[in-house]
Amino acid sequence: MKKYFIIQLVLMILPVTFLRAQKINSYPFESGEKLDFILNYTWGGVVTDVGTATMTLTHSGSQYDVLVVGKTYKFYDMFFKVRERFEASFSDATFRPSRFYREAAEGRYRMKNTLTFNKNHTIKSTTQKYDRPPVDTLLNGTAKTMDLLTLFFHCRTLDFTESMKDKKVPLEFVIDKEIYHIYFTYRGQENKKVPGMGTYKTLKFNVKVVAGNIFDGKEDMSIWISDDQNKVPLFFESPILVGKVQGRLSAMEGQKYPITSKIR
Repeated sequence: MKKYFIIQLVLMILPVTFLRAQKINSYPFESGEKLDFILNYTWGGVVTDVGTATMTLTHSGSQYDVLVVGKTYKFYDMFFKVRERFEASFSDATFRPSRFYREAAEGRYRMKNTLTFNKNHTIKSTTQKYDRPPVDTLLNGTAKTMDLLTLFFHCRTLDFTESMKDKKVPLEFVIDKEIYHIYFTYRGQENKKVPGMGTYKTLKFNVKVVAGNIFDGKEDMSIWISDDQNKVPLFFESPILVGKVQGRLSAMEGQKYPITSKIR
């Protein structure tokens, strides 16, 4: 998988559950929601926060628009500077994505990627690496193929049943020139302390990640989401090629429902 360091980690905090809600007024989010995340890194017994990402959601006409901006802290810019911007638009009725854009600057690496989703499920992907000429690629997707941001919100409209515990549920997303297939597994309820935020009743999941520049693909990512109507992603952790990463929610506003999952 190509590089998209901070955003890849944050967006993999998929609030993964099952049976699709049917009406927009039943969705667990609304226009104006904002989620802030902090990413930290553990290596050799040293744990340190290295960067942040902020996600905002707006609604206009019949579509949702999502913006995610990620960056490393100023101190870590000296070692590996990261600046990332992700944008997506999708239907509020069908969750069919229409457009996705990302711009990544990670160290010396540069990439721009625009995805256009067509009615016949083909996807036009335009990639521009460094200052080279843009390259167009036509991908054959399905009705289930989404970009990462649309997939993030789609999963939050789902519900789960205890009968699905420990069963693999597939997910499908596209980025750059490739379509990826992963899966998640529901593991049950758990109380989880989120540093700086408190302790919450959560639902725990494992997500199978794709081997690449960050993950080795051998161990799953663990994810905890709020066990309430909002289904807010709260915490995740995963081994990576060197060390371990954790992500945690650091602030939230504009939630549609009261946060009833907080214990203390």
